[in-house]
Amino acid sequence: MATKAAPKKTKSAKADNTSIPTEAELLKMPESEYMNARQLAFFKQRLQQLEDEILTNAGETTEHLRETQFVPDPADRATIEEEHALELRTRDRERKLLKKVQQSLARIESGEYGWCEETGEAIGVPRLLARPTATLSLEAQERREMRQKMFGD
Repeated sequence: MATKAAPKKTKSAKADNTSIPTEAELLKMPESEYMNARQLAFFKQRLQQLEDEILTNAGETTEHLRETQFVPDPADRATIEEEHALELRTRDRERKLLKKVQQSLARIESGEYGWCEETGEAIGVPRLLARPTATLSLEAQERREMRQKMFGD
């Protein structure tokens, strides 16, 4: 009885270098590989997913607000209006985040993503995982917040 041979892997090394890594693989990469093609592909995918989620939420809010409900009870009407106001505030925050997401995607395309706008230093993979739209290193962000606290900028 003949046994089936295991299928041969046909991926080239080049194709493997551009595969999207997991978060764990990203964190294990040496600093010398900072913002290589695989890391950029990871963050581009994450930002695009975030952009899609925000746009989907905005569409759902639009549909939800179009649904007019006539409620004779003033207390129920006030509750519905408060829910709508909360939803609109949430979407406003998402609108601002969407702008940052789109700017981050543009930074990936221009080769500036992952580098601090203020100092030119690496922002760092852990910080970008926590906040993919970050444009400042942790130190630069802390300095900016300290200035804002002291001078009210």
